[in-house]
Amino acid sequence: MTVIALDVMSGDLGAQECVPAALCALQDDPLLELKLVGQPEIIDALLSAAAPAGALRRRLQVVPASEIILMTDAPREAIRRKKDSSMRVAIDLVREARADAVVSAGNTGALTAIAHFVLKCLAEVERAPIMSAVPNAAGYTHILDLGANVRATAHQLEQFAIMGAIVARDVHDTQRPRVGLLNIGAEESKGHDLVQEAHVLLRAWADSHRHRDFEYVGFVEGGDIFTGKVDVVVTDGFTGNVALKTMEGVAGLISGRLRSEFTANWTSKLAAILSRPVLKRVSGSLDPRRYNGAVMVGLRKVVVKSHGNADRVALARAIAIAATAVRRELVTHVQQALEADAPAAP
Repeated sequence: MTVIALDVMSGDLGAQECVPAALCALQDDPLLELKLVGQPEIIDALLSAAAPAGALRRRLQVVPASEIILMTDAPREAIRRKKDSSMRVAIDLVREARADAVVSAGNTGALTAIAHFVLKCLAEVERAPIMSAVPNAAGYTHILDLGANVRATAHQLEQFAIMGAIVARDVHDTQRPRVGLLNIGAEESKGHDLVQEAHVLLRAWADSHRHRDFEYVGFVEGGDIFTGKVDVVVTDGFTGNVALKTMEGVAGLISGRLRSEFTANWTSKLAAILSRPVLKRVSGSLDPRRYNGAVMVGLRKVVVKSHGNADRVALARAIAIAATAVRRELVTHVQQALEADAPAAP
């Protein structure tokens, strides 16, 4: 059995969505066990209302936690003052080997800080980035870092690339991932000194033939995220988070504008009815819930960050990603890849 600790209380929607998500994940995966971490009276009430079947209920355990880390809590204060929060207790379960991975929809800064503090990075890893997927013309593109590290050195960007390729291959079944470095242009001369230095390191990495399973394609622009030209896009957490939030804003704008135009008058409403099958297919393929679940790569254990306002469908997807990462030994493969990339001792 794969055991996942689920931080039930954190996030914008909390236990009201986390508990149903847990039941959905258990129904979809008979080899999964979940530890629901949070306030027992709330969790038990939701479980009683849902009335899961006996076999399903036996794969659930409620683990008490008296506190909740809010989205407004500073990471340092969360570490120091909320040691019995649902997020901290869930991470402690992984450290104690009582769970194989943790999933949380809570405060990203707090999750990053606590995961680093409690679980630690692999010896070869300088910084653990957050990685997730967005839809493109051919499937989806993985992006990292999405906010864990607002600054990154050239060497850290190189490590992000290696780790991102491993996640794309092991968790998302992308064969021989193509990796690109986000820049203001694809030309060799474009970009500031840091991306130029990272480009040199990644080119040397590709030319060394130590990682035949991956391909470095060089610089890519923001538009390439959606064309299917690359499978993994590497950048620092500041740029990556801005890009992600921009995508979400544009998606919301387009959705709202279509809704407004299709309800403007009776002819528009008729057009909406005729277009409904096409719109439904497009909406399904771009549904952000299908891509929920960002892996925090480079830690000694598997940590998956769910979007803060994720519903039960999206949360169940994040749980499934965590289970897949554990079963495919993601941490071990990342460590092996970075060890192979390290320079030989003199």
